[in-house]
Amino acid sequence: MPAKNPLGGKRVKAAALTSRKKRKASSQQWLMRQMNDPYVHAAKEKGFRARAAFKLIEIDQQYKLLRAGMVVVDLGAAPGSWCQVVSQKIGGKGKLVGIDLLPIDPMAQAIFLHGDFTDDATQEKLIELVDGKLDLVLSDMAPNTTGHAKTDHMRIMALAEMAFDWASHHLKTGGHFVCKLFQGGESGDFHKTLQKHFAKVNYAKPSASRAGSSEVYLVATGFKGI
Repeated sequence: MPAKNPLGGKRVKAAALTSRKKRKASSQQWLMRQMNDPYVHAAKEKGFRARAAFKLIEIDQQYKLLRAGMVVVDLGAAPGSWCQVVSQKIGGKGKLVGIDLLPIDPMAQAIFLHGDFTDDATQEKLIELVDGKLDLVLSDMAPNTTGHAKTDHMRIMALAEMAFDWASHHLKTGGHFVCKLFQGGESGDFHKTLQKHFAKVNYAKPSASRAGSSEVYLVATGFKGI
């Protein structure tokens, strides 16, 4: 059953740039996209730090990942919109740790680590902060894109595989794992690996993902262990 649209079918009237100040074509396109994006408007209305919050909301609606009292790690957490969604769902009895190369403004009910997840010492620090087994690992990590599809795909696959390798050592039995990939590349072997260790593995393309974006998410539920 498809997930509900988090905006409930809400539409936003198209806006136009009225400033006469000269802008580069790419800047104008970005501004127009932001002004006419219903998820940008909805994020501001609901107090989310970024429109990306609606991606996780939709994934959760479809796969029922989040519940009260969970222990969750968010990899690639900046600016913190996914953490906002998670904290609302897990409540005060849950635990949430987010990590990113970029600094993240403080948030109630969340612990943020500023560091590089690919560094072994950072991974050790992360699990120290969690102090126990995990119910859910979210990875919205993505490399800086080069414009070369094959290179970008290889880079994001490396991040996804690293995230799973780490998660597989710290997830509880029955836990869940979500990671971002790029469409158009070879991810079949990784998908098969996840199928060996989870009860179900599905691809998800939330409606909040921009039409021109190649991002897609792998949602693995029911961890069976290694």
